Amino acid sequence: MNPARMPPTLERRGQPAAPGIAAGPLVRLATAGVRRAGSGDPGRERRALSEAIGKAVAALAGLIEAASGDAAEILAFQVAMLEDEALSAPAFERIDAGHDAASAWQAAIDAETAGYQAADTDYFRARAADLRDIRDRVLRALDGTDDDSFPPGAVLVGEDVTPSRFLGIDWTAGGALALFAGSSSSHVAMLARARGVPMVVGLGAFDEDGHRDAIVDGTAGRVVLSPGKPEWAAFETERARSRGRDAEEAAAARNPAATAGGDRVSVMINIAGADELAGLDPAICDGIGLVRTEFLFRQDGVLPGEEEQYAVYRRVLEWAGSRPVVLRTLDAGGDKPIAGLTIPGESNPFLGTRGIRLSLARPDVFRVQLRAMARAAVHGNARIMLPMVTVPSEIDAAAALLDDAVRDLSAAGIACRRPPLGIMVEVPAVAAAPEIFARAAFFSIGSNDLTQYVTAAARDIAAVAPLNDPGHPAVTRLIRNVVEAGKALGREVSLCGDMGGEPRHIPVLIAAGLRSVSVAPRLVGRTKLAVAAARS
Repeated sequence: MNPARMPPTLERRGQPAAPGIAAGPLVRLATAGVRRAGSGDPGRERRALSEAIGKAVAALAGLIEAASGDAAEILAFQVAMLEDEALSAPAFERIDAGHDAASAWQAAIDAETAGYQAADTDYFRARAADLRDIRDRVLRALDGTDDDSFPPGAVLVGEDVTPSRFLGIDWTAGGALALFAGSSSSHVAMLARARGVPMVVGLGAFDEDGHRDAIVDGTAGRVVLSPGKPEWAAFETERARSRGRDAEEAAAARNPAATAGGDRVSVMINIAGADELAGLDPAICDGIGLVRTEFLFRQDGVLPGEEEQYAVYRRVLEWAGSRPVVLRTLDAGGDKPIAGLTIPGESNPFLGTRGIRLSLARPDVFRVQLRAMARAAVHGNARIMLPMVTVPSEIDAAAALLDDAVRDLSAAGIACRRPPLGIMVEVPAVAAAPEIFARAAFFSIGSNDLTQYVTAAARDIAAVAPLNDPGHPAVTRLIRNVVEAGKALGREVSLCGDMGGEPRHIPVLIAAGLRSVSVAPRLVGRTKLAVAAARS
């Protein structure tokens, strides 16, 4: 293009969703649609759709192998939906009525999506995004364009991007997201923050035609199209600052965390599996504050046995050495369904049979996990944590099962140890009256679910995402209440939700008396710097 005909520099402001700054070629995120011509043969169209669904499942399975934690859970949920024949049945019926595979699939999924969007509960409205995601993936497979290929370091612009599409993009060469809509609390924003991909949402629709390059400042919520010399100079300055911050964070990660007043703060890490520990130096953290064990229950509906679980828990404990490791028992349900285990068709799974409720409803599965944890406990400083506790009797029931497991293992001559049994504080009923949960050996505040329940706002629904604020006074007041109750009871209190890894919340947590947080491994240095700047 003739430089004289280049469009003028255009700046847009939106909402910061993932920090960092990046620049690169501007690429429009194409939306999937019906482009494939039908054959007119219903049998051939049925086969085409079946093959496309199979390709989509295989592609998602490949992404799951490379993912962990929340990313793996999102993808596994989509696989479960695609493998549900009830979802695809209306599309096949349309094909039998004479429609081509692509239009039949799109019409069927759009109708299903409309039903989810019109549901009375936030849970089902949030699942509409997953339906659109798998709709588009199958359409791309039908069209033969199921592989997203973008220039290295591209700035991707569009209405929104789905989780599986984000995870299918190679971000190793850099890049960024500039979205017309989207939410800073969405699954994609969470994934972008975890991978260091700058992201700005809520930019509003704009015409990017003619613009070839863009700068995205995910910290300031700013996007510059066709930057001129002043903008490029400012970018280089900010990028140098960013690299300096990265080096500072890396150095801080290796030092103990303490406030400006000298109060020591424990900074631990959250992981979803032993593979996340590869290449990670235990010296950067004070232990593992959360091991999400549900990742083990994602193998094509086959539940893991005692030996498989024991081997993984042992690896994690041996990596940590003498440092504490908090093994959370299975936290399934809500937005983490597991085939053959969770209860299908609940009207509101977030308020249904999830976490400890599900484990106690399936003692056969729970006993296997408790046996594996008790066996692994001899290899390190293990603690067991129960999710979604609501009443003290749930602790008693779990403790009885743990005692039975230890007694049976000991009687069989199998080495084991009974770890302390603590609870997650994520249900408002517990945060409001923590003193009645004195049977718990420790408390760990799950700020993600606590915030969701206190504000009655799901973080992955764009329309209400701004309400889902961990800094809401009601949330911080409950956190302080738990910390004070913990001191009175002589119980350790930590926080393992996203709030602990956001520097803007650290001063509030310190002021509330909290002295232990658990964050994603890549956020350890940033968190320690925020702690050092906070007054106690």
